[in-house]
Amino acid sequence: MNKFLSLLLFSLTPFSLVSQSTIDSLWAIWNDTTISDTIRLHAMHRIAWDDYSYSYPDSAVYFAQMEYDLAEAKGLKKEMAMALNTQGVCFYYMSNYAEALKYHEVGLKLKQEIGDKKGISVTLGNIGNIYAAQGDKTKALSYYQRALKINEEIDSKSGKVKSFYEIGSVYLSQKEHQRALEYFQRSLDIAEEADLPYSIVINLIYIGNNYIIQKDYAKASEFYHRAMDVSEKIGDKNSISVCLNNLGVINKELKDYEKALNFYEQSLIITREMNDKSSISSTLNNIGILYFEKNDSKQALKWCQQGLQLAKEIGEISRQREACECIYNASTSLGNYKTALYYHEQMNLLDDSLKSDETIRQLGQFEFEKKILIDSIHQAEEKRQLQEVHAEALRAEEKRKNISLSIGGLILLIAGGLYSRLRFVRKSKAILQVEKDRSESLLLNILPAEIAAELKEKGRTEARDFDMVSILFSDFKGFTEQSAKLSASALVNEINHCFEAFDGIMEKHGIEKIKTIGDAYMAAGGLPVPYNNSVKNTLLAALEMQAFVSQRSKQQAALDLHFFEMRVGIHTGPVVAGIVGVKKFQYDLWGDTVNTASRMESNSEVGQVNISQETYEIIMDDPIFEFESRGKVEAKGKGAIEMYFVRLST
Repeated sequence: MNKFLSLLLFSLTPFSLVSQSTIDSLWAIWNDTTISDTIRLHAMHRIAWDDYSYSYPDSAVYFAQMEYDLAEAKGLKKEMAMALNTQGVCFYYMSNYAEALKYHEVGLKLKQEIGDKKGISVTLGNIGNIYAAQGDKTKALSYYQRALKINEEIDSKSGKVKSFYEIGSVYLSQKEHQRALEYFQRSLDIAEEADLPYSIVINLIYIGNNYIIQKDYAKASEFYHRAMDVSEKIGDKNSISVCLNNLGVINKELKDYEKALNFYEQSLIITREMNDKSSISSTLNNIGILYFEKNDSKQALKWCQQGLQLAKEIGEISRQREACECIYNASTSLGNYKTALYYHEQMNLLDDSLKSDETIRQLGQFEFEKKILIDSIHQAEEKRQLQEVHAEALRAEEKRKNISLSIGGLILLIAGGLYSRLRFVRKSKAILQVEKDRSESLLLNILPAEIAAELKEKGRTEARDFDMVSILFSDFKGFTEQSAKLSASALVNEINHCFEAFDGIMEKHGIEKIKTIGDAYMAAGGLPVPYNNSVKNTLLAALEMQAFVSQRSKQQAALDLHFFEMRVGIHTGPVVAGIVGVKKFQYDLWGDTVNTASRMESNSEVGQVNISQETYEIIMDDPIFEFESRGKVEAKGKGAIEMYFVRLST
């Protein structure tokens, strides 16, 4: 289903183009050498960026180079950086990621030289987009985090909005839906506070997409409708068409075909007004597929043939593949087997083209990652080979009778050597990639993604202070006594079964597992990236842990097997977090908050989640929880502390 979901290029795509009269005016300014250089450069920047960057990126690169040349001649570093940014973005649009990265890195150095923090954050975000497009989510996240840090330093609301939804998009691509939602919601909150309507729409659609992928169609519909309301107020037709199409997808999945068709037709009207041929082709295919599901194969043929024709005009292979599959299915249903066979063959040909495109993309990624190294190898190799050719040619001059054989043999030698080297590079790359994937997976299993990214980039991490983190501790009642009754294997298996379930619960609620010590399990909400609902999510995770243990106990008791009962405690407050040691290191927390959380656990009761006064005051107004005051309870080393049992409201 997801391939029919409409998406937007939010982070880079300009929302509007300048009119022809404006372009003429800008050209007049550029050509008027009596006007100040700065004004002329800004006119050329608008021509390159506003009018050509998205629609004709290759032309935009040319115009941006004109802008850069003049700016360089006049020593205007800010304007040079602006031109480089345009070129980097345009190469990104053209999927030439190596060139895009090159221009952005040069632009980043210029912005750092002049102290343009806002510009630095934009470029870091753009570099993050490049790595995200290449599939390197860890590196993308690292650049997005660096951009976010700067945007927080300068308190740029628009910058924070962009950084948050870019980080959210990484988590969405990794199917970490809860974390993605938290970042989109933070971005949305700031956008609404700052009255940034386009950013509001972006986040509403992102949240809708997050829910639709999880098949929560009611919530997805709610957010798409909200996005359409805002889009209508600002006249953003593109976003409206996206929402309508996605609402069509939802209703098709719910088998409400009439409603789905209505949404598709509304989307089609708008995309035709905008002459967005790619979206038109997609919607035509969607309508055809809908009719096929309704068992109306004649209408399916009609719509998918239109979609195929348009997809051929614009050269979109994936859209052609969708249309051919639709026509094949409809033709088979109608008994037109000759037509069906033809389109089945077309599907196979298009599959081959898609595989070729993927191969080219992967080769491009390899070149992107290894470009500098391979270029240097090739340059050295070519120089050496040329020297050998030259020497052989001199020798061949002295022995004219053997010239043909010598040159021919040399060419074969060169070709063979290059071919062998190419095979060696490919094999080495494959081996390195396997090892890289293994180490990457291991690192992410040990450390939070943000910390792992910092460690990879800098070779070290710095301890950080957090103002509000919810620490969760749990342990099993009577563990020592129980362990004496079980074999080592049975004991380890049972603990591992519980801890694996706890790990899944933490991931679901966006809580960071810290460590296990024997039968104790420690986790924290609100780090390494703080977020608004961390306290609530920590409580929800704790209650779900208790529900799991309770259910597990019943299952074990029914089989007359040993089972564990658990206590959980939570306290919220400031902590210091960082990596301990240089060998067998781990991410750990320090501070009195950790000690108090441990006391909450040791003074809890079986089947209960015990929280501190501080945690209670933060979450007490949330209607999904109900609390039982325990009064002041004596805690070791802490004296009498106010404590509460928490449970879900009934």
